Amino acid sequence: MSNLGWLFERIWDVRAILDILVVTFIIYWLLWVAQGTRALTLIRGIVTLFAFLFLLGWLLQLDSLNWILRNVWPALLIAIPVIFQPELRRAFEQLGHTGSWLKNPFPNQEETANDHAVDEIVRAASQLSRLRYGALVVIERETGLQDYVGKGVSLDAEISRQLLINIFFPNTPLHDAAVIIQGDRILAASVVLPLTDNISASSQLGTRHRAAIGVTEESDALAVVVSEETGQMSVAHSGRLIRNLDQDRLRRVLRTLLKIQTPESPESSTSGRFTFASIFNSNGSSTRGQRDAATSRKRTTTRSS
Repeated sequence: MSNLGWLFERIWDVRAILDILVVTFIIYWLLWVAQGTRALTLIRGIVTLFAFLFLLGWLLQLDSLNWILRNVWPALLIAIPVIFQPELRRAFEQLGHTGSWLKNPFPNQEETANDHAVDEIVRAASQLSRLRYGALVVIERETGLQDYVGKGVSLDAEISRQLLINIFFPNTPLHDAAVIIQGDRILAASVVLPLTDNISASSQLGTRHRAAIGVTEESDALAVVVSEETGQMSVAHSGRLIRNLDQDRLRRVLRTLLKIQTPESPESSTSGRFTFASIFNSNGSSTRGQRDAATSRKRTTTRSS
């Protein structure tokens, strides 16, 4: 009875509840970071193996096996950072990005440069999409990408849509890799990026899209991708891919992710807004126009006959 009373006392203890919530949050966060990567498969394999060995040692009373399992934990704690190094690095980088919450809400010179860069990138991507030229443009944010810049061809040129289109023109020396942009400057071209470890993405996407997801998994960068096969424009961020974008949606997505608060002109904001009402009205008006035109043609034919 005393044990039951102790249990009820611990259940209603605020510190015990807080302790359980903190541990639950940490486990959930680590599993969320590992979701979609090879780490999740490794975790399943490790848990399955140790559960089977513990059950086998407990049922059959295997002293040697139980001794090994009791003493393997220190070695396992050392092996975990080695096995899950990419996932832990990604998790700590995401924690380090919390400083972006404290940024100045008013537009500054950096936001103006980013706004100009977004406009040039969107126009270049739209034209490359029409021409079916593949492209991969990486936009640097807080995490530096100098490790990748050093492996490419240094440019340090002012960004322009003409230069981007010329870089990704087929059969040119710089077209078959990525371009890295910092602010309104093109730092380097022909940059080789790491491919994602996401199993589902690896089986469905090409090398260009996998590289875009891979660089956003290891940093807070954004990557704009133009498919060479379909001309489809996509944006990768935080290891995720937003696909099937047109020019207006691409501009809005980039401005939102870069937190650009520079006011847009009423014409561009109105033309770039997609709602169910606008789509319905546009479809309805076009349908009514076709119906009226067909009726007028029928009346003209009747009168002539």
